[in-house]
Amino acid sequence: MVGMSQIIYEAVLWLVQFIVGVVGVAYVLSAFTYRKPRWRVSFANWRKRGPPHWWLRAAGCRAESAALQSRRLLLAGCGIRIEPAVYLAARRSLIFVCALMAGGTAVCGTMGMVSGTALWKALPIIAMLAVVVTFDKSMLDSFKRYRSDRIRRELIAVMNQLIYYMGSRLHLHGKLMRCMPYTRIIRGDFQLMLNEWYYDADKALLRFKERLGTSEGYSFAETMRSMRLHESDEVYRMLRDVLAEYKAGIELAKAGRKETASYVLFVLAGLPILYTFQIFLYPWVQESQKLFEVLKP
Repeated sequence: MVGMSQIIYEAVLWLVQFIVGVVGVAYVLSAFTYRKPRWRVSFANWRKRGPPHWWLRAAGCRAESAALQSRRLLLAGCGIRIEPAVYLAARRSLIFVCALMAGGTAVCGTMGMVSGTALWKALPIIAMLAVVVTFDKSMLDSFKRYRSDRIRRELIAVMNQLIYYMGSRLHLHGKLMRCMPYTRIIRGDFQLMLNEWYYDADKALLRFKERLGTSEGYSFAETMRSMRLHESDEVYRMLRDVLAEYKAGIELAKAGRKETASYVLFVLAGLPILYTFQIFLYPWVQESQKLFEVLKP
């Protein structure tokens, strides 16, 4: 019993010493390496200057290129606040680096500088990174469709509330404020638009639709601009038309997902049939071929 108490006491003592040591080392490293104002100023200067022009030229990121324009639309639709030229240059640089790494690893493996086990561990990682960077457009497009569908649903809830407040004496800003609980994905952009409303409503709506980056955001902003200028029955009729268009878009997206799911289920259903043929039927086919070869004169 005394021995167990001594062991527990020593374990607790070592644990306390370890925690104190880790905190002390972390504090010392933070004191020697952390320079908040200098790095913040440097980062701010880098943002003002922008990326190096030689890097953009080497990556082929011309302002009129179709790849840059498509990435600009995709990044805006995904809500990613990154300069499209920087993103495209980083993507192409990563592809080049992955090719160099794969070639260097293969050469080192051929020369015996790297073991076969390490080679087969490194190459799949490099290949996976290269595949992700190469097919980034498809992934961004999928995320854009998902985000557009979520934004469309939230805007439907907002417009339903606006129709509910039809005839109310509330100002449009007050109606939009009461629609805030029905937003989730666009809540930050929606709140920012409402904060900028009394400075300049038109610019607030313009920045809102630019931040959303989807066709639904554009139509919603234009409808709100018309409602702000003249709130009448015609404007609410237009609001109902936009609402019906959004609902039709949701039904179309559902039909597309069902069609995709049916293709996937068709492929999955074919796998058991393939395995059944391979396990049960293929051996009989081989035996019959051997029998026919024996019976040949």
